[in-house]
Parts: sequence; structure tokens; C-alpha cells
Amino acid sequence: MRDLHGDLGTLLHAWRDRLSPLDVGFPNDHARRTAGLRREELASLAGLSVDYIVRLEQGRARRPSSQVAASLARALQLTDEERDHLFVVAGLLPPSLGEVPDHIPPGVQRLIARLGEVPLAVFTASWDLVTWSPLWAALLGEPVQPRNGRPNLMRSLFIGPALNDGRGTVVYQSGGIEAFEASLVGDLRRVHGRYPADRGVKALVEELLASSERFRRLWESGAVGEHRSERKMIRNDVVGDIELDCDSFSVAGSDLKIIAYTAPTGSEAAEKLDFLRVAAVTAMAAGS
Repeated sequence: MRDLHGDLGTLLHAWRDRLSPLDVGFPNDHARRTAGLRREELASLAGLSVDYIVRLEQGRARRPSSQVAASLARALQLTDEERDHLFVVAGLLPPSLGEVPDHIPPGVQRLIARLGEVPLAVFTASWDLVTWSPLWAALLGEPVQPRNGRPNLMRSLFIGPALNDGRGTVVYQSGGIEAFEASLVGDLRRVHGRYPADRGVKALVEELLASSERFRRLWESGAVGEHRSERKMIRNDVVGDIELDCDSFSVAGSDLKIIAYTAPTGSEAAEKLDFLRVAAVTAMAAGS
């Protein structure tokens, strides 16, 4: 009988070789000996160690977890079919249609990479933070990684800890904090109804109901809604107060949410974003 696991390393290497650095936001410098991503670049994108990538490709590690497989699929910009095949050869069950999607389609990933000069992040339908741009981290702070799972906006808003490390704090939003919370709770209620078999969504709602009186009051009101765009004032440790438009875009077919902050060209806010962008690039270069 054929050993399906023997294909895993070959597949990962082939998918890495075919992916242009430009499509993930890395410069395609002339020093590259071969096309595609370097192992350290894939490791950085997937949040894994270079050594683990080497062991996977050499067949010395054959059983990645579902979370690792999902991270690799996103980093390698796989199609849904390729992602499912990755899960199968890794000995895992592919995500079911009844679960909240967390896979970012390749076209959306390329769009995100080319919008790298904008503070933006991608959330699942249940507000798990999937990925973010360097300028998002420079503006709001690096996301705080919990011991299990991903950072979640709903959990951070109603229970804690904060979604980001505190480098930037929202001090004003045009709709008001009460309306913001109500829109998020209404949005989660819609997701809860759409994905009744998703254990993660059910567990999140139960945790919020048990831990937050504010959430319980809004949930029991029965409101169903959708989070909308608004203007926010963010107090950043480096540039001070910066007023930005915060817009939400939905990815059809996956319920992913892209949250982006922008400012009018030539405005004081745009100048502050430019300063943060330079600071973020400098920090990345110093850490490489």
C-alpha cells in the first residue's frame, strides 16, 4: 500500500518553490539562487521554526497538527483543494463545511501582500485574528498570542486580555463603544446561527455568556447585526493621536473579514502612518 505521508515533504517543497516572494510581500532580490520562497521565509509566514520546516520537507516530521497544517496552507497560498490534500497526506481530516472558515484564498492573500502599506488584518467570521500587516502591528501593537488558539476580538473586548500589546489604543470611535459592542455581538449571533456545528463558535459564546455581564445583556437582547465601518482615534506610543477611517470588507464564500485603517493623502494622519511605516520596515530589517 502506498505511503501517503511520504508525499508531504515533496509537496511542501514544490509549493514553496512555485510561490513568488512578491506575492507574500517579500522583495524578489537578485541574490536568490532559485525561484520561490526560502525556508526561513515560509517559517516566518507560518509562525514555525526553520528547523521544523526542514524536518517536514525531509520527512523527519510527518504529523503536523491541524493548526500547523492550516498555517502552512495559508502561508503557501494553497487553494481549498490543495489545502484539503495537505491535510489528507498529513493524516488529518480536512476542515468541514460546517466549521467557520479560516483559510485565506490565494487571490485575497496576494491582495493583502500588495496592500502592505496599509494597517490591515484578517479575521474569521467569529473574530479570530488570522493574519496582519507589519503596519497594523506598528499602529496597534503586536497581537497577544494566547496559550491556545488565536487572538480573538470578542474575547479581548469582553473578557481580556487585550488583542494587542498596548502600543496603540482606540480612544474614540464615531459610533460609540456601546454601538460597537452591540454590532459585534449581533454579528456573532448571525455567525452562531450560520455555523451551528462549529464547536469553537459554541465554546466562545458559552465562555462569553459565563464571563461577561455586558455580553450576556447584549446577547439576550436578540439583536442580529453586522459590524460596519467607522472613524477611530488611536493613541499610539510613537506618533500620538491619529484619526483614521476603519473599514470592514467581507470575503465572499469564506466569511473572512478584512479590517483596514486609512487616511486621506496629504493629511497629518497620513504623515503619521508614513512615519510608522518607516519605523516598521526599519524594525523588520534590524531583526532579520
